[in-house]
Amino acid sequence: MIEIGVPERPAREVEVDGSPPLAQRVGVLPLRDTVTFPEMLIPLNVGQQRSIELINDALRGDRQVAMVASRNPELENPGPEALYDVGVIGVVARMIRVPDGTLRVLIQGGQRVRFERWAATEPYLSAEVVELPDVVVTTTPELTALMRNVQQTFTNIASELPYLPEELQIMVANVEDPTTLSHLIASALRLGTAEKQALLEELDVAKRLRRLSEILARELEVVAIGSKIQSQVQSELEKGQREYFLRQQLKAIQEELGEGDEVQAEASELRQQLEAMELPEEVRKQVDRELSRLERLQPAMAEYGVVRSYLEWIASLPWDKSTEDNLDLEHARNVLDEDHYDIEQVKDRILEFLAVRSLKPDARGSILCFVGPPGVGKTSLGRSIARALGRRFERISVGGVRDEAEIRGHRRTYIGAMPGVIIRALRDAGANNPLLMIDEIDKMGADFRGDPSSAMLEVLDPEQNHAFRDHYLDLPFSLEGVMFVTTANTLDTIPGPLRDRMEVIQLAGYTEAEKLEIAKRYLVPRQIERNGLTRSRIAFTDPALRVIIADYTREAGVRQLERELGSVCRKVARQVAEGSAKRKVTITEPRVRALLGRRRFFSETRRRTARPGVATGLAWTPVGGEVLFIEATAMSGKGRLTITGQLGEVMQESAQAALSYVRSNVGDLVPGLADDWFATHDIHIHVPAGATPKDGPSAGVAMVTALASLISGRPVRSDVAMTGEITLTGQVLPIGGLKEKALAAQRGRIHCVIAPALNEQDAEEIPEHLRRDLEFKFVATIDEVLEVALQRRPERRRAPVLADRAA
Repeated sequence: MIEIGVPERPAREVEVDGSPPLAQRVGVLPLRDTVTFPEMLIPLNVGQQRSIELINDALRGDRQVAMVASRNPELENPGPEALYDVGVIGVVARMIRVPDGTLRVLIQGGQRVRFERWAATEPYLSAEVVELPDVVVTTTPELTALMRNVQQTFTNIASELPYLPEELQIMVANVEDPTTLSHLIASALRLGTAEKQALLEELDVAKRLRRLSEILARELEVVAIGSKIQSQVQSELEKGQREYFLRQQLKAIQEELGEGDEVQAEASELRQQLEAMELPEEVRKQVDRELSRLERLQPAMAEYGVVRSYLEWIASLPWDKSTEDNLDLEHARNVLDEDHYDIEQVKDRILEFLAVRSLKPDARGSILCFVGPPGVGKTSLGRSIARALGRRFERISVGGVRDEAEIRGHRRTYIGAMPGVIIRALRDAGANNPLLMIDEIDKMGADFRGDPSSAMLEVLDPEQNHAFRDHYLDLPFSLEGVMFVTTANTLDTIPGPLRDRMEVIQLAGYTEAEKLEIAKRYLVPRQIERNGLTRSRIAFTDPALRVIIADYTREAGVRQLERELGSVCRKVARQVAEGSAKRKVTITEPRVRALLGRRRFFSETRRRTARPGVATGLAWTPVGGEVLFIEATAMSGKGRLTITGQLGEVMQESAQAALSYVRSNVGDLVPGLADDWFATHDIHIHVPAGATPKDGPSAGVAMVTALASLISGRPVRSDVAMTGEITLTGQVLPIGGLKEKALAAQRGRIHCVIAPALNEQDAEEIPEHLRRDLEFKFVATIDEVLEVALQRRPERRRAPVLADRAA
């Protein structure tokens, strides 16, 4: 055979016939990735020099060569140790010399032989061989069945494989000799070298056929799987081609209408965005369906805008985007200290969260709820936590929300539908693990549109929110990585199931000393900057700040304090702008009064309690603690009780219980009081600030004290305030909000606080410097209260009630 276009010498063909007897010593032709079988005609390409010399010598002699497979097909010139021990003797039947120097030979296989001893390696391999004939077997039904099974299985395989010609199938079907059948099929199949060599070395024909049957069964299964895959691929190709032609036709129609470019560009852009994202499997299926719909819709159709908006929302969400947490505890502590003064409880809780996250990165975080009066820094604390963690920060205000769809979103069937605030916040954050602050969660309402607090149950539950479904998307979105922080002024309005899902951290108001530090560290620098001033233009002294805190503000937080500081800075800024302030302005106490005008708050405890019948109580409100005055007076009448001051039902019941206790124990409180005194006098209990609703049982102790002061004529000490619930037996029951009430007492210049003995452990939450400034008296009975609260005896004049009794 001569290759086309090669003008070298023509190929020379040599043909030989006959088969000489087996020689004791024969040349060995190593084969790569090829195993020959007896009685088979094998075409070979011979290119190595030593193999060419072997063929030439064989043609000059008895034409016999031994063919054997190499164990390692990567070797160019394998030695005897790299060859198998069993091969086939063959006779070179035809040889063609190719102009490139290689040989094309056709070798007729002969007997199976074993290499007993290697005789030489140069100029080519030669060895002494012995014949390995097949084991003589008789024709049995089992052997016949094996042959038929092999023939049938091979026919099934050959019909599916294109490299097996039809002539081979006919030949196999007509072979009656089991040895020839096994050799013919083994040489035709594409098997591994080791597997073919094992068939060659098997001398028992029955075992060889059984082994070949197993191989054919395996190949038939592979062919069946391949056919199935091929049919599936073909079906997909046909479907794809059909869709392609249809899309091309649709594209042509759209181009004729002038709409094709716009639709194609929008759909292509959305497809590129969504394909670049790692979406969950369920989301990916929904996206593919909606994209197919979008590509079939016309822009003028109403549904086109709905589908496009839906896909744009999915593309805008951070399905696969997250930020890495900064778990450095020292860094977090520095950030929290830099942004907020004191509140050690909250800082410790955040550091505990970071410590757990550093030890167990996949730990689920709890939902924090900061509860406290306005202005104590709940919202800014959430922003500070996000900065310490290195997370994105998003704030959601749910105060006044009454529609459940604001949380879960609207169904796509509605016009103008959009996702809820949770999904919108995640979109704005650009990461699936931000710090999400839900502000004013205690002010959510409910009406005919649903209950948003119930929708929050899934959002704020770590066991459920891993597959949060917004009504608009209708796809699961994991909120596992989101850190939720909520804020509230009171827990009373938060539903129990929702409150149970949150870890409540109480934030009480600030003391005067804490307000001073906060003003110096944060408020003053911020207001100086906001009003265009610098530290070289204005400075505040500590006495000036104390005056603003004591005389111009009365709050638990520092919001009003910052407003007053801003007012001072604005007035100084005006002076600077007008040119009247040539030098640095130092804000002192007199200058504060000149800039802010008359003082707005006074300490009136001493004046209010100068007369008998007035007691100082302490109350808790959502905006912090308050000082409450309880006034009692008596007049001639028929023993009626009047209660005023817009008191709630619980507080009115406390007044009734206080009067009942005093009447039943009047002999111990005021010895010698007339027995019919209560029958001939009306009692009026009034709590000033009547425009403000008031309720709760903790004013019971103060009401008993006011009544005891009234009928005994002994004024209540002006430096004492009290809180506690009273029973008819004179027991003092515990109350809540002791820290807030203590702060209110400190703001009112009160030095002694009477509280229930069961609240003594709550005093540990009160700052140490405040505990030093206040004297706490923890009492268990009303007798102990009166012993501390009432002055020893009336000064100079007698109480009005006693005078009336003497008359």
